[in-house]
Amino acid sequence: MTQEISSAAERRSGLRTIRRVAPYLWPEDDPGIRRRVVWALVALVVAKLIAVYVPMLYKGAVDGLAQDAVPMLGLGAIALTVAYGMARLMGVGFQQLRDVIFAPVGQRALRMLALETFTHIHQLSLRYHITRKTGGLSRIIERGVKGVEFLLRFLLFSIGPLVLELLLIGIILTVLFDIWYLVIVAVTMGLYIWFTFAVTEWRVKLRREMNDQDTDANQKAIDSLLNFETVKYFGAEAREAARYDQSMRGYAQAALKTSYSLAFLNFGQSLLITAGLVGVMVLAAIGVQKGDLTVGDFVMVNAYMIQITVPLNFLGTVYREIRQSLVDMGEMFDLLEQPPEVSDRPGAPDLQVSGGEIRLEDVRFGYDPDREILRGVDLTVGAGETVAIVGATGSGKSTIGRLLFRFYDPTAGALKIDGQDLRAVTQTSLHAAIGVVPQDTVLFNDTIRYNIGYGRAGATQAEIEAAARAAQIHDFITALPDGYDTAVGERGLKLSGGEKQRVGIARTLL
Repeated sequence: MTQEISSAAERRSGLRTIRRVAPYLWPEDDPGIRRRVVWALVALVVAKLIAVYVPMLYKGAVDGLAQDAVPMLGLGAIALTVAYGMARLMGVGFQQLRDVIFAPVGQRALRMLALETFTHIHQLSLRYHITRKTGGLSRIIERGVKGVEFLLRFLLFSIGPLVLELLLIGIILTVLFDIWYLVIVAVTMGLYIWFTFAVTEWRVKLRREMNDQDTDANQKAIDSLLNFETVKYFGAEAREAARYDQSMRGYAQAALKTSYSLAFLNFGQSLLITAGLVGVMVLAAIGVQKGDLTVGDFVMVNAYMIQITVPLNFLGTVYREIRQSLVDMGEMFDLLEQPPEVSDRPGAPDLQVSGGEIRLEDVRFGYDPDREILRGVDLTVGAGETVAIVGATGSGKSTIGRLLFRFYDPTAGALKIDGQDLRAVTQTSLHAAIGVVPQDTVLFNDTIRYNIGYGRAGATQAEIEAAARAAQIHDFITALPDGYDTAVGERGLKLSGGEKQRVGIARTLL
């Protein structure tokens, strides 16, 4: 029962993903993209028609060489051979033209979804980010975004064209030869599709397990590297290596199961295709022996059967990748559907700071509903006043700062600046009015210039240096070999704690 519920949930997730991705194929606000899709479909249909006609030219060339039939189109064997080669080249050419036309569509969708996901992650609350593992989060985004272009190609170029090609070949075999050819082809395709889908469903579960192990290993690696200094302090290199190896061992076991199941799938597909090919070729051979068919007919049947195997093999690969893409993108869309805990009210105005008075009115808040930290706090900080909040560890000092910056909203009461409830103004204007130097200053892995200039977009070098002088770190920076172009390393670890604090102060002053 649980498995049935899980499968139903997966199908709903897959349909949701397709519904979310499909609009990128036909965007209402971009007629250029829609024209590209139409021309890509035209190139696709032309390529399929040429591909279906190619074996007929092959048959005409063989019959011309064997002198078993009237030359096709009034052309000789050599001319038909040249025409056969040109047709094959044109078929490939139109397929490549299709890909060239469609490439901007896929890349646009990839970029827009990546941007939407990145933007949404920054809109989620601090509570969400401190409960998620950064390594696992980055892996979900990476896998989901990479699946976008493939899924779009599947929606446009896979199932419909495959059915069209198989239908045309089936009609040709029935009209030119016998109904039994179509029966063998239909049975072969039916068994092939059933076997492929059944085994692939099993393999998707194995692949999901492998993904989970991969995410876990990546998270442990990133977490360990981000805390490199702590690992060194406690001599825990071997311990971290053991934790990472344990995750990689689980990944290796899942990857082996995936590889073994792939070998089973490929062999089973080959067995079914070969059986169908042999069955049809035996019928054709009997027809040649009886004189009902020419050698060219025998060759044409073989060419059509081989041509059928290409899209069928493609179907197996596509279905497998589609299922995996749906799983990967489903995780990404789960992330996109995670609602922001703190959001602006519709039509909220910007914060207007006239003096800068801060008031806390009967503020109540707790990170956990069962553990309230602030219990009816009242506080007024007048304009121009400097106020320090002191208290025991865990009493809520940092929490007041987070509420003031609106990382969270209070469960009761209100925080106001110049009489304006922070929940009634835009977060952008609120953040622009407050400067923060956190207790643990974390810097970007970039230059000192970049980290100080992060305080205000577009700041000039003179303004950056003025902020550094105010923070009393300018002389230290200019004494460095690379000056303001000095790289600070991951999270600023190349600088001392005090130096990081001063860079943080300069950034806030700017």
